[in-house]
Amino acid sequence: MSVKKAKKITYEAAIAELEATVARLEQDEITLDESIELFARGVELTGVCNTILNEIEGRIVKLVENDGRDALDADGRAAADGWVPDDDDVKEVAFDARR
Repeated sequence: MSVKKAKKITYEAAIAELEATVARLEQDEITLDESIELFARGVELTGVCNTILNEIEGRIVKLVENDGRDALDADGRAAADGWVPDDDDVKEVAFDARR
């Protein structure tokens, strides 16, 4: 089994791929081997999504607990320094894309 280089994926991309994987699994014309591969990929994508959601939940809890004070952005800057999260701050998680 060859190992491809790890790549980064956003939550939105992981969910979209997971939905496509589930749709493919629901088709009658796939082989057992293909369904096993798709299932494994779905499990992997579920883990990626859970990791991202857990990290975001931690950031939210920290913001709420500190009333927005001392919450750090990805570069370690305090939120009080004017940082406001936007779409560019979406956390990306590396995962091993073996398939």
